[in-house]
Amino acid sequence: MSRDASAGTAVVLVSGGLDSVTALALARQAGYDCYALSFDYGQRHRVELKAAHRVARSLGAIEHRVIPVDLRGFGGSALTDDSIAVPENGGTGIPVTYVPARNTIFLSFALAWAEVLEAQHIYIGINAVDYSGYPDCRPEYLQAFQDMANLATRAGVEGHGIQLHAPLIDWSKADIIRRGTELGVDYGLTVSCYQADADGRACGRCDSCRLRAEGFRDADVADPTRYAGN
Repeated sequence: MSRDASAGTAVVLVSGGLDSVTALALARQAGYDCYALSFDYGQRHRVELKAAHRVARSLGAIEHRVIPVDLRGFGGSALTDDSIAVPENGGTGIPVTYVPARNTIFLSFALAWAEVLEAQHIYIGINAVDYSGYPDCRPEYLQAFQDMANLATRAGVEGHGIQLHAPLIDWSKADIIRRGTELGVDYGLTVSCYQADADGRACGRCDSCRLRAEGFRDADVADPTRYAGN
């Protein structure tokens, strides 16, 4: 990927799934020196952190940090509470896979690291499929966080605030996959499944698996996902 040496520095939130890796690829394509940030937050699918390390390395991130934040201590989500089943048949409203305040927590950590690095940009891979159900994936939320960041940081007060980017916000899964494929992303390195096994193999049944499979099909791109039992 080409790089403009004057572009600057970006902190990129990288979960290990296909959305965040595409956001990282877009930040690299724009020329930024990228620092990847992931969280061990007690998620059911902790194996995604291995995927995050793989994709950060494959896309040339300067550093990849994993921060421990115990959201399992609060629970309230199928991803952080084993007593809540992971949904496998879609649904309406805010899904039980919503983790309370997760993006606010993650973006706050990213903002802190960006200030320390004197980075000018933060990338997050949320998209239209997510904000149809998750309150912290909406454009209004992102603008509110941007406004807060401008008020709450030294960089913002001194007039050179940190810019929040959500380049996938209006994209479908197929759009994301097509663009990532154009940028050379190896989606075989990623893990999206909410209940992937210890080897990163997907269940093929949860909502995340369903949306991922539909995305590859709609994009007319071969699906490299490894499934349990295959």
